[in-house]
Amino acid sequence: MVRVGLTTERVVRAGAELADEVGFDQVTVSEVARRFDVKVASLYSHVKNSQDLRTRIALFALEELADRAADAVAGRAGKDALVAFADAYRDYSREHPGRASAARLRLDPETAAAGAGVRHARMTRAILRGYDLTEPDQTHAVRLLGSVFHGYSSLELAGGFSHSAPDSDESWTRILDALDALLRNWPATPTP
Repeated sequence: MVRVGLTTERVVRAGAELADEVGFDQVTVSEVARRFDVKVASLYSHVKNSQDLRTRIALFALEELADRAADAVAGRAGKDALVAFADAYRDYSREHPGRASAARLRLDPETAAAGAGVRHARMTRAILRGYDLTEPDQTHAVRLLGSVFHGYSSLELAGGFSHSAPDSDESWTRILDALDALLRNWPATPTP
């Protein structure tokens, strides 16, 4: 029997909110059931188990983040698009640390292909077209940007930059300047 007002969307959103509060690794069906003051069995008509819930939260977070990034880069190109895209990721991580962690959950290929991760890759590649990169350099650059955005945000959230000057905002601006310069002057592929 499905509890009135309980939907898969509400269950996933509650899981995402819980992830932001206590960390994505702590999200379970039992914890979400406590939020709704229902028995765990009441949620099984909406999610199969805790792994299914975590996967759904990851897909939810990827969708939210893709929407935010798309809005940020709309009508922008070059460095402006790069900075808007990077800031969207960093801001999302600051506002939703658990969801940002969820967005990095390893998904099976079929689930990943049906999720918003594909939109993220397309947006990143669209930004990189402004830097005139071709394959395989474009793929290398996608990986570089993802590593910098996620790595910086993770370290910042963990307090890794709070113990010294300059302020992390200043470092972020300098890093984005450096990325722009690197992308404009991408090193030539060495010949074998």
